[in-house]
Amino acid sequence: MLNVEVNDKGHLLIGGADTVKLAEDYDTPLYVIDEKRIRENYQRLHKAFTRYYPNFQILYACKANTNLTVLRILEDEGSGIDAVSPGEIYMALLSGFKPEKILYTGNNLRDDEILFATESGVMINIDSKSQLLRLSKITDPENVKISFRINPMVGAGHHEHCITGGELSKFGIREDEAIKVYKLAQELGFQPIGIHAHIGSGILDPEPFMLAVEKLMDIAGKVSKATKIDFKFIDFGGGLGIPYHPSEKPLDIKEFAEKITSLFMEKLDEHSLGEPAMYLEPGRYIVGDAACLLTRVNTIKESYRKFAGVDAGFNTLVRPVMYGSYHHIIVANRANEKPVEKIDIAGNLCESGDLFARDRKLPELREGDILAILDAGAYAFSMSSQYNSRPRPAEILVKDGEAEIIREREDFSDLISKQVIPPRLLK
Repeated sequence: MLNVEVNDKGHLLIGGADTVKLAEDYDTPLYVIDEKRIRENYQRLHKAFTRYYPNFQILYACKANTNLTVLRILEDEGSGIDAVSPGEIYMALLSGFKPEKILYTGNNLRDDEILFATESGVMINIDSKSQLLRLSKITDPENVKISFRINPMVGAGHHEHCITGGELSKFGIREDEAIKVYKLAQELGFQPIGIHAHIGSGILDPEPFMLAVEKLMDIAGKVSKATKIDFKFIDFGGGLGIPYHPSEKPLDIKEFAEKITSLFMEKLDEHSLGEPAMYLEPGRYIVGDAACLLTRVNTIKESYRKFAGVDAGFNTLVRPVMYGSYHHIIVANRANEKPVEKIDIAGNLCESGDLFARDRKLPELREGDILAILDAGAYAFSMSSQYNSRPRPAEILVKDGEAEIIREREDFSDLISKQVIPPRLLK
């Protein structure tokens, strides 16, 4: 959970900045991102793994948050990129990432998307035999670095929609077909350099991850033995979770790193796989607790229930309505006050499901209060929309108490950008 500090006025601080003043200066709703926290999260993870296995690389799963400034911060830290679309490749390159530090793991790709990736020079992580065959027809296999995404039949995650391994998953190649696709790739002229798996998102228990590591390493061993491929990297995907609820315990990253690297090195020896790089693809773990969403209470309503209506909706943070996710909420202008009542926090969209919280215990709310919805750094703006024709909020970066705008607030003109009315209707 986002680090919480309170100043002598009782105002919540994020990155040393007074959130109440931020709301006054930049209006609400407002995404506030803490640069220091992003760097701390990255460094903690990188240090934990390189302590045991120096040939380790983080590929930031940028679908969590693709703001160019966030990408620049992580490029500065030495991260690579896990991209899942041509747009994410474009954003990463624009932010300064070199093509060789970008791994493109798309699924159900069009040919022009495959071609864009190859022309960009990034590594391509292949999700299906179809993708491999089409790639071989539109590019020179000798000029493309590829790996394969394997479904290790292990799945885990905080919600069924976030589980990406197992028999119900649309992702990856069946483990019993792994050797066949690698051999086919060689026959087509490719020289595969890696192997990849990803089992889900929001994982706080290391055991499913350990099982996935064991399964993928055994698959890699069989593939290497059958094809003589010398893997340059083995990628275990992402999915590392953060504690959204105050009662949840964070993942012990030191213990996690020790367990994973120990098993990894044991399997390297067992299967004579040499010393390939170990890749991890964290997204949420790096940026999730590094931001909050500020929103203002504009309505206190006594109906069959008591509601506090705010000026944000699931167009700004969809996780509660999509996944039933919990986000901790603090009254930013009275952060020291104790909770005294249960109340529903309702958004401003014309949808019954537009609620940030049900029966949330908070101080007695008043119109004009500023609420900070914590842990909104991952899958908030990146999953936002203009639903109900509401322009998207601004994003600001805070560091050492200073704030800088990193995305301008949209206005009505953005709602009609790219729209065209046929001339015959303009009468």
